[in-house]
Amino acid sequence: MIFDKELNDSLAIKQGYLILSEPFLPDSNFERAVILICEHSTSGTFGLVINKATDLILSEVTDFQYDAVIFNGGPVELNSLHFIHTFSEIDGCVALKDGVYWGGDYRQIQTYALLGKLTPTNCRFFVGYTGWGEHQLHSELKKNSWIISTFELQKIFDVAADELWREILRSMGGRYKVFSNFPTNPQMN
Repeated sequence: MIFDKELNDSLAIKQGYLILSEPFLPDSNFERAVILICEHSTSGTFGLVINKATDLILSEVTDFQYDAVIFNGGPVELNSLHFIHTFSEIDGCVALKDGVYWGGDYRQIQTYALLGKLTPTNCRFFVGYTGWGEHQLHSELKKNSWIISTFELQKIFDVAADELWREILRSMGGRYKVFSNFPTNPQMN
């Protein structure tokens, strides 16, 4: 399948970009996945799948006093907890793009939860992550396994997680809008 040659040929992955799995990616871990790139360098890439909610509630599995759904960030280190948010003042957070931040001081974000400052529209939690070794993502991009998007990050909090993959493709227009309507299993169409 041929995607946006200009965007994917540049292979210009940057921190804060999103990559979307192509419509028929055969890996069940990444079916219709939207991955937020949190760290990218010549030695590898770290990202979080941001559109796969689990059945887990944060306050039921941690000491965190906040009833938020936990998302499946990816198949690596499922015992790790990550979060993205819109609070620039959180110590140690990493600025991604468009006023969205990754991680930071866990105690500070817990305090924000106790103060009622956290909502699904400004903070999400993830168990696990996804990662690529040196040149691995570059190779997958050359095979058109991923679609690069510069979708405005603030909007990811406003779109239902199960609609995010489709919504981003629709917003990209053209052939991507057509891809957004592809059935998950074309044989069932």
